[in-house]
Amino acid sequence: MDLLLICKDGSASSLVANLLWAMQARKAGGDAAVLFSSEALAAFTSGTFLWPRELMLQDARLAMADSAKAQDLPIMLRGEGRQIDFHGVFAQAQQAGLPMYADPIWTDLLALRGKLPAGIAEIDAAAGLKMLREARTIIGSL
Repeated sequence: MDLLLICKDGSASSLVANLLWAMQARKAGGDAAVLFSSEALAAFTSGTFLWPRELMLQDARLAMADSAKAQDLPIMLRGEGRQIDFHGVFAQAQQAGLPMYADPIWTDLLALRGKLPAGIAEIDAAAGLKMLREARTIIGSL
């Protein structure tokens, strides 16, 4: 694997950034994957993806939605409530065949085996270590 992005933060901005960078790497011909850990895994199981305070402001949210639409990224709602649709970005990553994995340590610590959404593969510690050893570049917490 050329690039492994480790996403530990449960904020929508971090989750979107990791997915978009990994998809960009794959579009450029690279072999990329995302490993979700701690807060990110908890966000997937709760279904709650919050934007950081600075990105919750209406001006920022509208600017992101307009930019996302221009880039063919999914947005939700209309008018003054429009914003990037995280679930839609996740669905795009799945459709693009982006490999996504659950950190086995945090999967076990949070008792999430069998509770993660489709598209996020559960792996064991041996597979996780192999992935970390073989990845050419590892980037954490985008």
